[in-house]
Formats: sequence, structure tokens, C-alpha cells
Amino acid sequence: MSETTTAAETAAPHRYTAALAADIEARWQDFWEQNGTYEAPNPTGSLAGDSERVARPKKFVMDMFPYPSGAGLHVGHPLGFIATDVYARHLRMTGHNVLHTLGFDAFGLPAEQYAVQTGTHPRVSTEANIVNMRRQLRRLGLGHDQRRSIETIDPAYYKWTQWIFLQIFNSWYDPEADAARPIDTLVAQFEAGTRQTPDGRAWSALSGIERANVLGEYRLAYASDAPVNWCPGLGTVLANEEVTAEGRSERGNYPVFKAKLRQWNMRITAYADRLLKDLDELDWPEAIKLQQRNWIGRSEGARVEFPVTDVDKITVFTTRQDTLFGATYMVLAPEHPLIAGAENGTGSIVPDAWPEGTHDVWTGGHATPAEAVAAYRKQAAAKSDVERQAEAKDKTGVFTGVYATNPVSGEQVPVFIADYVLMGYGTGAIMAVPAHDTRDFAFARAFELPMRCVVEPSDGRGTDPSTWDDAFASYDAKIINSSDDTISLDGLGVTEAKAKITDWLAGRGIGEGTVNFRLRDWLFSRQRYWGEPFPIVYDEDGVAHPLPESMLPLELPEVEDYSPRTFDPDDADTQPETPLSRNEDWVNVELDLGDGPKTYRRETNTMPNWAGSCWYELRYLDPDNDDALADPAVEQYWMGPREGQPHGGVDLYVGGAEHAVLHLLYARFWSKVLYDLGHVSSREPFHKLYNQGMIQAYVYRDSRGIAVPAAEVEEHDGGVFYYEGGKVSRLLGKMGKSLKNAVTPDEICAEYGADTLRLYEMAMGPLDVSRPWDTRAVVGQYRLLQRLWRNVVDEATGEVTVVDTEPDEATLRALHKAIDGVTQDMANLRFNTAIAKVTELNNHLTKTGGPIARTVAERLVLLIAPLAPHIAEELWRKLGHTESLVHADFPVADPAYVVDEAVTCVVQIKGKVKARLEVAPSISDADLEAAALADPGVVAALGGAGIRKVIVRAPKLVNIVPA
Repeated sequence: MSETTTAAETAAPHRYTAALAADIEARWQDFWEQNGTYEAPNPTGSLAGDSERVARPKKFVMDMFPYPSGAGLHVGHPLGFIATDVYARHLRMTGHNVLHTLGFDAFGLPAEQYAVQTGTHPRVSTEANIVNMRRQLRRLGLGHDQRRSIETIDPAYYKWTQWIFLQIFNSWYDPEADAARPIDTLVAQFEAGTRQTPDGRAWSALSGIERANVLGEYRLAYASDAPVNWCPGLGTVLANEEVTAEGRSERGNYPVFKAKLRQWNMRITAYADRLLKDLDELDWPEAIKLQQRNWIGRSEGARVEFPVTDVDKITVFTTRQDTLFGATYMVLAPEHPLIAGAENGTGSIVPDAWPEGTHDVWTGGHATPAEAVAAYRKQAAAKSDVERQAEAKDKTGVFTGVYATNPVSGEQVPVFIADYVLMGYGTGAIMAVPAHDTRDFAFARAFELPMRCVVEPSDGRGTDPSTWDDAFASYDAKIINSSDDTISLDGLGVTEAKAKITDWLAGRGIGEGTVNFRLRDWLFSRQRYWGEPFPIVYDEDGVAHPLPESMLPLELPEVEDYSPRTFDPDDADTQPETPLSRNEDWVNVELDLGDGPKTYRRETNTMPNWAGSCWYELRYLDPDNDDALADPAVEQYWMGPREGQPHGGVDLYVGGAEHAVLHLLYARFWSKVLYDLGHVSSREPFHKLYNQGMIQAYVYRDSRGIAVPAAEVEEHDGGVFYYEGGKVSRLLGKMGKSLKNAVTPDEICAEYGADTLRLYEMAMGPLDVSRPWDTRAVVGQYRLLQRLWRNVVDEATGEVTVVDTEPDEATLRALHKAIDGVTQDMANLRFNTAIAKVTELNNHLTKTGGPIARTVAERLVLLIAPLAPHIAEELWRKLGHTESLVHADFPVADPAYVVDEAVTCVVQIKGKVKARLEVAPSISDADLEAAALADPGVVAALGGAGIRKVIVRAPKLVNIVPA
């Protein structure tokens, strides 16, 4: 400590310093915790409380679930947490019953990998991380109802995750009801004969295995042999989002291959239309809605059948059935069952030899179609879906040796396989119209395939595709070259042609109009240890049986090795071996499921880390309920539909835009299933969504491209940066431990206090915009709090300096303008401008020089309370109040003081200012015109000239045009 600092502190022993802030903050955090200050009462149940507060308008404010990282928090993490805390505090002060809490999404791969490396049980490391994160969050003064905090790894929590899985497993989607219904209702239809079995036999004639297989085609949770992203190097299956565009694992950068494995899936596709339609009523950013719509990918078109042999046909889905006459070849996904053949129990259409006259460029240099197809399928299996769909200059593919028949022209068209066609979208087959599709055009050029123009170009290029540089793809054109003896589309517009050809196809039984979705069913299995066990067992025939509710939770067993078995990263011909499969005493179990004791085998995959975050908002409502995931009355109170929120849901959900698609889509799906089955009243989980920006930091790298400690970099010569004498580059990016630029909230709290950190993060800019962190700028908010403290407390004596006198009019106007502005800013999450208004008011009071009126001081403290709660509580107490201000009334502006007493009106003649008038803000146009014309300066400037026109824009402008 310097001599100057020591002298200053001696002269002002009660100055607001980091040490005083730490003392104040620790005391008030203890007070809030001991007094349950932030506990929000439920209308009934174990968390029922003050009926008067329950009767208030309710608000449910949520943050996206944090993952308890071993590195703890850096200053970027709490941005959203602080914002929701400020918003929730303001709501409490405006008469609301506010539910605001925070739990931990604690299952996940990082903890498991740490366990693999160290032998530490994932629960041990995860719980230690949670303890540390709770400490860090508490230090920020976040007003959470700690009774409601949950952890997804708690068996009492994942009991209900497993229970929801069973509700989904025991349900099917009834198209007539447009809703999920219990699977028993489907069985009843089969038993009564009102619904036919696939082969027409009576339900009673089917074996147990056959019945299970039939129901599996309807269940909303089902196991199937699905193409998956298999990563031998990690020993697990990866979701699409865990695979890079280069076809490698996001974690570890290992090769990823396509493989067929038996996996659990969620039939989210059944809800595609509702997931789209219900977006309209949600208060979400349009950009997020657009991402959801694009991911679901609804498209209207037709299914069309192309005969291949007397038995086999290729079914395609197309949105441009109007161009059917222009289809000159077909492309199948490499995984298509007509190609896979014996691998999936079907016959392959691939012939033994190349047809006579096959182009050399079609064969890939292989002697037979079988060799060509096998080699290409192996090549495609090494690519991710993302990589396969990327726009590549060189189109790849191979001829299958088979021709199909165009159903309208009757022409024989060659059938290729190519990796840009995916099994997961449409039917896994396309009809290629190269003249009018960019990808098909490039493929046709690469493989010397014919093109036919069937949509008349409107850009003057002519109708011969051989002279074109690219495809002509337009809806705004006429159909040409599209007629035969049975139908003509020539001269029609695209819309009319689509309708006509669809009717023609349907009339001949070779096609129909249909809707298709890009959305695919949700792969729900992981070959990992650290996840929720499936509440499923298999009998000796391999039939899946759900565990009864009385056997939940099914807890994770102990295993000797937490890692899935890994393989040579390049060995695609391997199969996963899960950690749970090694505990044979747990896997093989004798149970009585209602028909006597039998031996079963447990499912050894675990659920993905998405599972726990799909429904956590519901558990916040009623976390101690052992009989239901939430009491219906409690769920209705907090999340039920109401005016302006027709689907119900959380009132405000704040989190990063990186979760715009998958987490939100999965949570919406689970909510809709639970709603259909009558377990909740809300059709949507989150009514209002707000995406906060990111706090960024500069990343400094040496000549090797390695990040160096940002805190040790020095700037010289106007923007040149050095580390240990060597020149380094600087680039704005993410903040993180691995980038060596992380600043922890603990550091800032120690140097300035939590209230300063809260103010700085909220003042950095609009909440939804990313902004760079600058530790040097934090002191600005620290000084604001010091000035605030000095306006109420004498730094020498510690005594309150306010006076019981009436403030002057200028102060009243400054006060009420600040109240009005801050109130609006708080409601709209504009915390940076709210702080600017508080600062302006505080500066006004500082400049008055004398003690401030008590009524002004109290309202100033209440204004800043949501933003800097600790110092506000301390000053409130010093001002003589014995109750916490958390539930005190937020100040209300007096309209008389919000409006300026007078404004300056400019009077112009021929565009030049001739007078300035002080007028009332409410003055009418007529009165303002009269005042302007009577002003001596205006009269003199006119010099007796006539007036042709007077333009009045009350109260600020009068423009006079002389005759």
C-alpha cells in the first residue's frame, strides 16, 4: 500500500473501498441467505408461503443451465446471470412474486474424460466444481431461491428424467387427434381390428416379438438400427453437432465414420408441424425463430415413383414436380436400401456387370458396378453429413449400373449414388433436373449427363443447356418442353404446373402431393458412463420392457473403468463397447415386472446430456415433490397459459444464441408431449427468449501461434505488443483458460467489489451485443459507487449526511426524469442506459455541493438497488430502514417533473434563425405561431413584408416564408 493511499484512508476512514465493499457484500449475502429473502412462495405444497405475495402478479425468470466446469467462472460467464438478477430484482420492487433460481446441467463428457484421465469418479469432480461455482455465484449477490436449485446428476432429479422418458416411450402420435396418446390406445385399436397390422393378421395372431416390432414403429421413443456418427478414437457415437465440417470429432479431432448401430431415438418428426406453427405466438428474436424454421425445414412437394425393375421402384420427394419432364438422371444416397442390399436384409439392385455403352467417367475406373458402389460407399462413410452437404467444386459419385424409368416421359435415366444426397432427408433419393438445379447442373457436367430445359429462361440465355454456364433456377417462369399424349404443362406457371402434375400422378397411383421436413428423429443414445441410465430392460427375445415407476430412479452403478473402449481412430469396422456393459451384476438382473421373476438385461447406453435440460424449468417449480414432477396447481400458477401468453411458459429465458436450435427444439418437443398427455398446462417451455451477447477478450499469440498470458503482454510504440521481449499478435475473440486471457470474477471482486463488477458488466453496452472486456475501465463504475456513498455518508465520521428538507425544483426534475428513464430501461433490459441515467442523477447531486434531501437520497438508493444490491442495502439501513429493500417499492416518477418546464423554439425566416423563444412543451401550433409573429426580433426581420406561409412544428420550430 502506498503512502498516499494510507494517508487518504486515514483522512477518510469510512470511504467506500474494496475492503469495505467486501465487508458489506459478505454481510448482506449472509443476511439474504439466513432470512430467505429471495424465496418465492408457491400457491400450494412444501414451498407454499405468504398468500399475499402469491396473490401478486407472478414472473418466472430463468437463465440457461450452466455446466459446472472445472475451470470455474470467468467474467464472461455471469453476464446473463447478472442481467436476469437485475431484472428479477426490479420485478420484485414493482409488486411481483418472482421465481428466480439456478441449477446445474452436470452430466457431460468433460467430467467423464477427467475421470478417465485421473480415475476420479465423475460425481466427485462434478460436485466439487458445483461447490466452487456456487461460491462464485453467491459472491456476485445473485438473488436466487436456493431451495429450488437442482443438479441433473442428483438421482432425485434424474428419476423424473427417466419417468419422462417412459411417458414418451409409452406414447404414440395419433394423427387424427394431432397429439400424443398412451400406447395402450393404439393396442386397443389393433385388438378391436379398427386399425390393421402391417401384414393384415389379427393382433392376437402376432407373437410377442412381432407385437413389439409393430409398436416400435409408432412409439415416440424407439430403438432402431440407425446410421450414426461412429468415432472409434473416442469409442462413442456422436451427434451431428459434435462433428466438424471436416468429418472429425469436435473433441479430440478424430475421424468419424458412418455406421449402422441399434440406437434409441425420439420421434420428434411427429411434432414438426406443431413445432413450426407454435413459434408464431412466442416472443423470441426473429433470427432464432428463423433458425428453428430452417432446421425443421418444411417443404411442400410430391412423392413420385420411378420404376427400376418389375418389382423395385425408387421413390423420390421433390418440391419441383413441375420439372419432372426435365429429370435426366437419378441420385441415391450411398446408404439407400436398394444399394445396401444384403447389409440390411433387402436385395440390391446393383447388377453384376456394366450395361453396354456405359461411359468410362461413370464407372470410377472399376471393373464392375458392385466394386464401384462398394468403394464409393466406403469413401462416403468417412464423411460427416455436414461435409457431404458442403458446396464442393468437384462433384463425386458413381453409376450403379441401373436405369430407372421417368414416369412422365418414359425415358430410361441412369441411377447414380453420390454423397450429397442423404438418407435422413426425404427418401434418400432425388430426381435430377440439371438444367434447373445448381448441384445437379455441376454433377451433370462432371459426368457428361444430358440436360433438358423445361423452364423457359427469362434472362435471354436461350433453351439449349449445353451453352449455359450454370442452371436456370426460378419460380417466376413458364414451363416448356413438358407434354406427351396424356398431359401438357407447356405454358403454365410453376404453381399451376405443380398442381396439375400432382393430380396426374395421384390419378395414376404413382405419386401424391405431400409435405416433407428436413428435421430428423433425435438420436438419443450415447456410449458413455456419465449420463442418465435408460429405465429399460430386455428379455431373452430382445424385447424392450419399461421399468415400473416404483423402480425409479435407476441409479448409475459403480464401474472400474469409466471410459468407453476406444479403437484405432482409422478403424471404421469396429463396434462400441459401453462402460456400463462391464458391470455384469448390474447388467444382468432378475426382476418381477408383473408376470413373475425373470432374468433381464439392462440397456447399457446412457441418455445424452440434452436430456436433463429438456425439462428443468418444471422441476424448479416443485423440486421437493416425490409424487410428481410438479404439482399441477403449481405448474399452472407459474407456467400456465394467460393473456398474451397463449402457450404458457417461462416469462423470460436468457441465454446464448449458440443454443438457438437443438436445446430449444428438444425442450419444446418434451413440453408438447407432456402437454398432450395431460401432465402440464403449458404447450411451450419458454414464452420470451432473450439472447445476451458475449464478453470477449483479446487473444495474444507468439510467432508459433501459441497463446501467451494476456496479463503479461506489454504495449509499445502505439499498438505493437510484446511478451517477454518477443512481438505478439492481438485478435479479439473468446475468453477462456486455454487462451490465457481469462479474468475471473474473484479477481475483480477482490479489487473493487461485486457491485462494481455487476455495474461494469451491465454498463458495457446493450445486453444483446458482444463487447470486449477491459479491466482498466472497471474503475469507472467503482468511482460511481464511491460518489454515491459520499452523497449519503460522511467519509470521515461514517455518519449519514442527508437532511430533512425539500429539494429544489432542478433536483426534483433530475430525480423524476431519472426514475422515469430507469423504469423504462429496466422493463426493456436496457441496463447500460439505466446506469447512465443513475450516473447523471448522482452527478447532479454531487455538483449541488451541499447535503442532499432524504427523499432524494432514498429514491436514489432504490433506483440503483437492482444493479448494485449490496451497497443499496447498506445505505438503506443507514438511512434508518430496518427491513431489506429487496421488496421495497420502486420509485414512481411524477409526470409533472418529467416534462421539461420550458423548451427552446427556434424561429427561422428564409432558413435563417431570427429568434429563440422559451415556450411550454405543451404549447399549441396556433399559440406558438402567434408568439413567433409577435416577437420583436421577428417583426424587425420581416420589416413590414407580407407572409406567404408559416410552418409550425410545436414546440421546437417555426419557419416563416415571406411573401
